[in-house]
Amino acid sequence: MKLRSKIYLYSSVLFAVLLVIMNLFIYLMFSRLSTDSQLEQAAAETARVAADMRRAGSGVAAPELLRAYVPIEGMLRLLAPDGSGPAPVTSASEQEISRLKPVYHPEKQTGIIQAGGRSYAFVSAPVIWTDGNVMNVQMTKSLESTMSTLRVLRIVLAGATLVALLPLLLSSRLLSGLIMRPIVQMTVTMREIKNSGKFRRLALKETSGDELVEMGRTFNEMIALLESNHVKQEKFVSDASHELRTPLTVIESYASLLKRRGLDHPELFNESVEAIHSEAVRMKELTEQLLLLAKHHEHWDLEMKMIDLEELARASARVFHNAYGREVTVQSKGPVEGYSDEAKLRQLLFIFLDNARKYSDEAITVSLEASGQERVIVITDRGIGIPPEELPKIFDRFYRVDEARSREGGGAGLGLSLAAEIAGAIGAKLSMNSAIGLGTSVMIRIAAESRGGQ
Repeated sequence: MKLRSKIYLYSSVLFAVLLVIMNLFIYLMFSRLSTDSQLEQAAAETARVAADMRRAGSGVAAPELLRAYVPIEGMLRLLAPDGSGPAPVTSASEQEISRLKPVYHPEKQTGIIQAGGRSYAFVSAPVIWTDGNVMNVQMTKSLESTMSTLRVLRIVLAGATLVALLPLLLSSRLLSGLIMRPIVQMTVTMREIKNSGKFRRLALKETSGDELVEMGRTFNEMIALLESNHVKQEKFVSDASHELRTPLTVIESYASLLKRRGLDHPELFNESVEAIHSEAVRMKELTEQLLLLAKHHEHWDLEMKMIDLEELARASARVFHNAYGREVTVQSKGPVEGYSDEAKLRQLLFIFLDNARKYSDEAITVSLEASGQERVIVITDRGIGIPPEELPKIFDRFYRVDEARSREGGGAGLGLSLAAEIAGAIGAKLSMNSAIGLGTSVMIRIAAESRGGQ
């Protein structure tokens, strides 16, 4: 059975059962109140009759008293403890109850009895008679009018239940359709994605803000993540096949050269080994960059915290100086702190410092400053510079400005693309100013403190 049918069936049955129970409760309560009211009236009337009969005493014969007080639809009886007494007096319409066997009750009794298929209120009240004996004044009063009202009530409630079931069933179907609509849309969307290979989103009514919209929003976020990962996977395959082809070709060529002539020409051996080693190192760096670019930001295990930016910059400058022998000057007007991931921010600094090293021979400067709610790190070199028209493309993957930025000097063209990915992950903002022959300045802007949701 489909989920929609289950929801429709279960909700319809539940609503129908609740409706029946509610109407049954109403009927039972009305029935109980009506019969109790009739019994109270009969008890009060019996007590009044007993008091009047006792006051009349021996001045009036008992049968005359009974005829004087007999109810319109009922019977009145005077009964001694031994079961004797005058003949009961019965109204003309209720002769059937005169055949009921008389029973003496030492205490007051009230209840409902059945006779001839009809219901009666029965009350027995003890009274001290003029001769000192305790007698029972017993009244049996018809409840047919009350029962007739209850029969009408049963018919009305049954009809109301049947009439209410129709909109109930329609509302249950609408409810099941409303609940299932986002799920059906998800199924259709996933089927379309499967058949077309193109990612699609659900159209949501953001104004409702209920759980169904939240489920649809989560589905769209999941599709966005899948699409992003799919795009990254495609880029990874394309990038890897594009960039790894050349070093593999170089390695294969030199390996073949060594195989053919390496033993006879020692100078070829050194050249080939150096070339193979260089290409292998480049392949390793390239592979690491590609794998990092292929990862989604959520899988980078970021640890956002307050960082001493001056200490981070000076430590990075020392490491860079020891590795490449290049002087890096750090300028700061006192301690500067910012909110970021220390490891990723250090990697960002190294990418820009490495670019500055490759395209300039003069000193590199790293300056730190506070600007409102942001902290700014500026890496400046005095290198060859970048034409202004090329700046918008500088963070594109595999983009190199000109031949001066060759493989030997400029790498695969992934560094700045990776820098843009890292900046997006840690919430940093990148900008670049450059002039031909004057050098380049890169600005990294990060938050001064933790912001809500980070």
